[in-house]
Amino acid sequence: MATTGKNLSHYDKANLPNGAHFRVGIVVSEWNDEITSGLRDGALQVLHEAGVEDGQMPIATVPGAFELPLAAKWMLEGSNPCDAVIAIGAVIRGETAHFDYVCQGVTQGLMQLSLDSGKPAIFCVLTDDNIEQSRARSGGKHGNKGVEAAVACLKMLALKARKANKS
Repeated sequence: MATTGKNLSHYDKANLPNGAHFRVGIVVSEWNDEITSGLRDGALQVLHEAGVEDGQMPIATVPGAFELPLAAKWMLEGSNPCDAVIAIGAVIRGETAHFDYVCQGVTQGLMQLSLDSGKPAIFCVLTDDNIEQSRARSGGKHGNKGVEAAVACLKMLALKARKANKS
């Protein structure tokens, strides 16, 4: 396994893009809350460090991972739209094909949302074989994928801003 013995969530705070002028939505699945709350907290920590104020980070919860793309879409639209959204969930393999359908649907939904909206819809959905793997990636020995998602979000927003300034 590529992540064995590695914490992949280390980043240089000094190199975080300034997020003070961005509105970043966070959509969190209630299913597997032990895991998703850790991912959410990691993302919030990074966004705060980058200057994103609480009032610029609306947070919504949804029942499960399958509902993430639609709630993310709602956050990117409307009268006070977000510049980006981080979709947080955890799908743990079970005994049926349900895992495959949920993971595929969420992945495709978030990718299509990014392409259709032209805004980052960041995928922060753990797709692990067991709860121990999820714990290791939501603040455990392999770091926190919520941290990594927030860093990716800020980098994508900064890239978009640079592209807009060149045109």
